[in-house]
Amino acid sequence: MSVEVNAIVETVVRELKARLMVEVEASGRHVHLSKEDVEAIFGKGHQLKRVRDLSQPGQFVCEERVSLTGPKGTIQNVVVLGPERKETQVEVSMTDSLSLGIKPPVRLSGDIEGSSGIIISHGERKIQKEKGVIIAQRHMHITPEDANRLQVKDKEILKIKVFGSRPVIFEDTIVRISKDFQTYVHIDYDEANACGFEKGTLCRIVR
Repeated sequence: MSVEVNAIVETVVRELKARLMVEVEASGRHVHLSKEDVEAIFGKGHQLKRVRDLSQPGQFVCEERVSLTGPKGTIQNVVVLGPERKETQVEVSMTDSLSLGIKPPVRLSGDIEGSSGIIISHGERKIQKEKGVIIAQRHMHITPEDANRLQVKDKEILKIKVFGSRPVIFEDTIVRISKDFQTYVHIDYDEANACGFEKGTLCRIVR
């Protein structure tokens, strides 16, 4: 094909991807801390130190790191995400939960009632949480405009095909619509490894 035809084909492909696809992000284990727990772990008056912003507006990676300890083991150097939250929440993968010796439920962020407990520590300081550990249910953050384009509704449950190096169809992907979001699908590292995820991986709704 000529250079001109190639350029036209590439343009059409880009437009189709933009119209039909959603970028995927892989989320590793992390901790959201309440103000009370920030001070309990890092000292009175401590303020979380922002390192870089995340894709979702207002969310950021912090300089602070903690350790998580369960009945069977400890995972060190776990990132803290800001800003502070009303309640402390820990998000791990299923593989992490086996290493820790706990059985957290699969939940959307914020739904921590009846979830697993954990010890969170930094140096000599530690706190025992009776709840707060979940395995994050895969989900799609999406703007109202993109939701209209893709014809999805808030809290709708979708099947998505992720086009990593090992394409996989994931069921039970929950839609979360807000004008404050950027449009991305979030999966955890277990799911990312299963589909051969790398930065820039796209997915398509297959219903």
